Amino acid sequence: MKFPHNISRIEAFSDAVFAFAATLLVVSLGIDNSDSIIEVDIKSFVGFAVSFFVLVLLWYLHYNFFRRTDYMDNAIIAINAVLLFVVLYYVFPLKSLINSWFVTKGMTPERLAGLFELYGLGFALIFLCLSLMYYRAYKKTMHLTHAIHLLFYVRHFAIFFLVAVLSILIAYSQIGIHYGLPGIIYSLLGPFCGLHSYVFYKKFKID
Repeated sequence: MKFPHNISRIEAFSDAVFAFAATLLVVSLGIDNSDSIIEVDIKSFVGFAVSFFVLVLLWYLHYNFFRRTDYMDNAIIAINAVLLFVVLYYVFPLKSLINSWFVTKGMTPERLAGLFELYGLGFALIFLCLSLMYYRAYKKTMHLTHAIHLLFYVRHFAIFFLVAVLSILIAYSQIGIHYGLPGIIYSLLGPFCGLHSYVFYKKFKID
């Protein structure tokens, strides 16, 4: 006998993982003793703040998936598990990358390129998982009228994945590494996603 999936349990587990990732960020602030709590250096604070709000944004994207579809199967559960696994590790490369902005000594081009590669890999895997989750839901509900919106997000997050891969390749080649080109390349997301939205909604005549 096949039982239906309990989506609320999956959402609850996912929220617990995001909460745990936020806890890890706080623990890793690096406060040595109680006397230094008001003297946390700006590098640690900025790294924590950016990483925290990126984590909140990822939670919101994940939350929206469950708002846009109520379809659930084992494949989506498996992809969701991979997504949560990557999120737990994603915040730490990001924090290290931000902290590198304040480091002038010992930061070689090779080390900076490595941070960009690690950051790009986490970014790529997260948005690949989101795209695959939407794709699975779309394929299983494509007979429904509203399913076309799921196809939009399949392609939308695929753009994020491809831009991240491009950033990784640039970082690996160390092209423009002194100017942060692997990071600047993410600015392409704006025009690419805007163009995709225009073409998609015009093609399918969606209001």
